[in-house]
Amino acid sequence: MKQLNIYSAALGVAALLLLVSLGMVFSGNIAAAGLILITFFLLLAVGFKGYDSLKGFSYTIMIFAAVTMALYYPQYFKTIGDFKLTGLITPLIQIIMFGMGTSMSAKDFMAVFKQPKGVLIGIVAQFMIMPTMGYILATSTNFAPEVAAGIVLIGCSPSGLASNVMCYLAKANLALSLTITSIATLIAPVLTPLLMKLLAGQFIEIDMLGMMWDIAKMIIIPIGAGLIFNKLLSGKIKWLDNAMPIVSMAGIALIIVVITAAGRDSLLEIGSILILVVLIHNIFGYTLGYSFAKLFKMPERDARTVALEVGMQNGGLASGIANSIGKIATMGLAPAVFGPLMNITGSILASYWHKRTPAGYIEPEVEGAVKSH
Repeated sequence: MKQLNIYSAALGVAALLLLVSLGMVFSGNIAAAGLILITFFLLLAVGFKGYDSLKGFSYTIMIFAAVTMALYYPQYFKTIGDFKLTGLITPLIQIIMFGMGTSMSAKDFMAVFKQPKGVLIGIVAQFMIMPTMGYILATSTNFAPEVAAGIVLIGCSPSGLASNVMCYLAKANLALSLTITSIATLIAPVLTPLLMKLLAGQFIEIDMLGMMWDIAKMIIIPIGAGLIFNKLLSGKIKWLDNAMPIVSMAGIALIIVVITAAGRDSLLEIGSILILVVLIHNIFGYTLGYSFAKLFKMPERDARTVALEVGMQNGGLASGIANSIGKIATMGLAPAVFGPLMNITGSILASYWHKRTPAGYIEPEVEGAVKSH
């Protein structure tokens, strides 16, 4: 009860701060509301931790606090001395991919043999629906070419570990989700540059071979190292096993903050429109992914899995790609917006499905990828 009172108090103060910040916004004093908004998001995240139905949103709310900080005080997230903080993005992606590798094993690929139809449909849907939707949205808007290319880029990226967590919460097929994520990630060094060349070539010049190598450095090498670590040392260095999920979440947050600070001016100019476009992209991913699975008569659990795998992309990887070609402040904006948004919509969808248990559902063993979140 005492802890619940602390969480309730945090929500109460957060509500008060929200009213104050809204008052400042409507009075034209939004420029001075930075600290109040940051504190509001932090207290809201703390308050959500006290309620089972809300605690899944805490991390995303913390991201909003970090993004607000980057928008109001970008000078602190651009450079340290002569070092540009965008130089941290690729190493952070590699650390996150290493963490993904440490949570993977041969079991994650067994569904290929157990249910090849589901894996094939999931992979085809992922690399067909989201890239196509990204291209349609990019060509239908008046964004600058590099920003438009970023919309295509997030569509051409594979799914990430967040989709596995949402599949678990949605009572979907977790084994299938892990397999689709793993295979999609491993084939991304080939498919993502190819799709970018075909769909984003009209917006910016795409060096397909160079992008393949950049993605391989961010995915194949660190995941390979993680797999070797998992095979040889998993469980033997307990502190590292426990630390990797925290490091991964902190890394994703830092990547989003650095991108937001780097692209602050562009984001303030087009932010509301970009958020709407990205939201449409995300929701169409869920809807078309689910419909595509049902078209092939997949069972409900598998259809939910495909929907979440298609709708939730690896924004961190997309950001790393944008950074590797020197366009993080423009091409990296859509991935930076997509990440927090997909976590909100994914949590809502997973909560909706969680209350509607599909036929034949059996509580799965919680795999490493889910534990990590």
